[in-house]
Amino acid sequence: MSDVVLYDYWRSSASYRIRIALNLAGISYTAVPVDLAAGAQQSHDHMARNPQGLVPVLDIDGHRFTQSLAILEYLNDTRDLALVPQDPAQAAHVRALAQSIAIDLHPICNLRVAKHAASLAPENADALPNWMAHFIAPGLDAFEKLLGAFTQKPFCHDDKPTLADICLMPQLYNAHRWNIDLSEWPKIRAIEAACAAHPAFADAHPDRVNPA
Repeated sequence: MSDVVLYDYWRSSASYRIRIALNLAGISYTAVPVDLAAGAQQSHDHMARNPQGLVPVLDIDGHRFTQSLAILEYLNDTRDLALVPQDPAQAAHVRALAQSIAIDLHPICNLRVAKHAASLAPENADALPNWMAHFIAPGLDAFEKLLGAFTQKPFCHDDKPTLADICLMPQLYNAHRWNIDLSEWPKIRAIEAACAAHPAFADAHPDRVNPA
């Protein structure tokens, strides 16, 4: 068993981000599934790991970390991943691009939030997919426009994956899951293709982690 342990769930966007970063860093890890669908995140054992009852939780270097963005920053700082540019202004722009997904879009499209919202309209069978479409499409449209300030060669910024790519790809997985049409966003589609061809992203994909 590796000294590095990732407590995650295969469809969790936040966990997906950490799998990508660990792969980029070449860090071997042991994955311990926390079945969100079965409510395992509320178990005594997992609540002891993270009182928020969320994934991911990463045990590494003698520390236990929660919150995917904090974990990404730690991995970037300790493994020299260059997930943000060295120039402070460019770094701020890349972080803002990533946060437009991870902070603004992802939380309202988190399944526990969306399911609760849908439960308030039990007579509407389409409440859940409508909720997802209502937020995901405008969020990705804004991301496409924000990309106009960057040079894609072929990733969000330049020729190496950044924090923005790591946050974008899990959201695109959700977009496909909820049948969001990406055809109007050529920059996003080009970045998706580049990331999908990168082994660190491909090996982190939910369908690779849980092929069943």
